[in-house]
Amino acid sequence: MSELPGIVITGVAGRMGRMLAQVVAASDKARLVGGVVRPGHAWAGQDLGLAMGGTANGVIVTDEPLEAFARAQAVIDFTSPAATLEYAALAAQARAVHVIGTTGMEPADIAALAPAARHAVLVRAGNMSLGVNLLVQMTKKIAAALDEDWDIEVVEAHHRMKVDAPSGTALMLGEAAAEGRGISLADHKDSGRDGITGARKRGDIGFAAIRGGDVVGEHDVVFATAGERVVLRHLATDRAIFARGALRAALWGQDKKPGQYDMLDVLGL
Repeated sequence: MSELPGIVITGVAGRMGRMLAQVVAASDKARLVGGVVRPGHAWAGQDLGLAMGGTANGVIVTDEPLEAFARAQAVIDFTSPAATLEYAALAAQARAVHVIGTTGMEPADIAALAPAARHAVLVRAGNMSLGVNLLVQMTKKIAAALDEDWDIEVVEAHHRMKVDAPSGTALMLGEAAAEGRGISLADHKDSGRDGITGARKRGDIGFAAIRGGDVVGEHDVVFATAGERVVLRHLATDRAIFARGALRAALWGQDKKPGQYDMLDVLGL
């Protein structure tokens, strides 16, 4: 039997799920051992390779996640907040590393992951790419260096099918800026401008979201004051970068103690 870690992909029929399956299947460091879909999905019971329009690969899609997780050393999960909470409990039961790229999670959802993290490794991040996590670090450092005379705005763009806003990455960047300033993002977040809003409140961290076409992901952090601006930018042109980051996290977590981690831990940043 291969000693390579076995990995299960949840939401495998979705756009990101298919990309994850392709990246894991092509890796020489892991094995693709399962794909999970929602109950009653047409792919359940099918060979994953055939369902994806290719050749058979012997990986059978299931709508019973615990059965799949029991055969795996890691679960990669880019689904929905409700599904992720369900999967977290099951992955912990299987003692599998749970890599969470799900966005749109509220503070209560994140808090609800704590019981699972007592039994298994959870790696959760709003973005799994190296470039974005470097951008997070730079945002924190620049925010720490500039006072409230510098306004901070986070501008993000994604494809028309994205269902949450601001994006998970934008919120990561906002949290980094708030941490650099030594403030709470919850107390200084401004993402609801519409109509006569009045002047911008000093010290707020603003968010703007663009949705259209097939944009993979674009994020700008703008530091603006009278007479000058500093703009940090990350452009993603291929969602495979997120899949490769998630695979890296799944492999990294294999020898770690139970607990909650993020991509800064994985990347040593």
